[in-house]
Amino acid sequence: MDAHTSNIESIDITKIREEFPILLRKISGQPIAYFDNAATSQKPLSVINAISEYYETINSNVHRGIHTLSEEATEAYENSREKVRRFINAQSSGEIVFTKGTTDGINLVASSFGTNVVGEGDEVIISEMEHHSNLVPWQNLCESRRAKLKYIPVNDKGELMMDEFRTMINEKTKLISVVYVSNSLGTVNPISEIIEIAHSFNIPVLVDAAQAAPHMKIDVSTLDCDFLAFSGHKMYGPTGIGILYGKEKHLESMPPYQFGGEMIKSVTYDNTVFNVLPYKFEAGTPNIAGAIVLGTAVDFMERLGHENIHNREMELLAHANKLFSEIGDIRIIGTAENKTSLISFIINGIHPYDTGSILDNFGIAVRTGFHCTQPLIEQRFKLPGTVRASFAFYNTFEEIDRLAAGIRKVKSMLL
Repeated sequence: MDAHTSNIESIDITKIREEFPILLRKISGQPIAYFDNAATSQKPLSVINAISEYYETINSNVHRGIHTLSEEATEAYENSREKVRRFINAQSSGEIVFTKGTTDGINLVASSFGTNVVGEGDEVIISEMEHHSNLVPWQNLCESRRAKLKYIPVNDKGELMMDEFRTMINEKTKLISVVYVSNSLGTVNPISEIIEIAHSFNIPVLVDAAQAAPHMKIDVSTLDCDFLAFSGHKMYGPTGIGILYGKEKHLESMPPYQFGGEMIKSVTYDNTVFNVLPYKFEAGTPNIAGAIVLGTAVDFMERLGHENIHNREMELLAHANKLFSEIGDIRIIGTAENKTSLISFIINGIHPYDTGSILDNFGIAVRTGFHCTQPLIEQRFKLPGTVRASFAFYNTFEEIDRLAAGIRKVKSMLL
């Protein structure tokens, strides 16, 4: 257990860390301190082993065969869909579409739903803090439809300016798409309030939950969002898999995004009848192993408990904030009152890339650059990039001590 006191009684961090074999690696002779969890989280043995188990025991295509392997693969695939449905409290498994990840889900909505509802002169609202995956699809849609893309402004603390948001909505607004948790600032946005305001004008809302799913309980029924997307690889699952949740009424009205394979019910030389939900949006052979093992990742998170994960990560964040405040010459970008376990910062007078490179020599993995939010970092905050340290529950207080010591070393070397 950490030398520092933890309020978590129900999980043993030392024991849990043993489930993550990559945490035993050394980089430059030092034990790895992995602080790039916002990019992708590490995987527990239950997830790693489940991938092998699928290929070793039931590898087959789904929904298309009457033989045993196909039936078993199909059952595991659909069981995972049901786990995800419960995980976010959707009303029906038909509202859970397996995708390649958050980016794929947002592109699906923009290409299908967006082209249905957005026309010339209409408006789409996103925010200044969006990941490129929740910016470029809407940019492209608005350009092609001759519509206008509007951005909710961000204040100096990295919070959405909600008063400004309220004034942006008008009869031309056709859709709002906002990130739940900022990947570059850590800000937790007031999504419930945004949805409530939007729905008072009958405007649908898409929620980018890529950074929310690993850290907090998501309930789409309580949120009442119209769409929500997240990725498995940020919540201890495999890469190349994610989900798009959509209200049934919207998914039913949307044309298919891609064609072929399972999304087809019947075909003649003259006509095609598309499949029912959610298969209408799952063209071709899906990432079967990824979808099944996403369910394993859900099991892992639920075994730990959302509250335990959240409390642990807030303890880590508080410890990091305390140490950073004692170092000096550091500017934290993103100081929202409500944020998740992430610190984005710069050392005054030192380029972020130099900081990241030196820290890597100490076995400390951080992210540097724009974090796929170039307009936010470069245009809004006027910076060449930041250093981002993003914490997961399996990180330790001692690792954060090493990060602080590493930053002091960077300063001593370059200032």
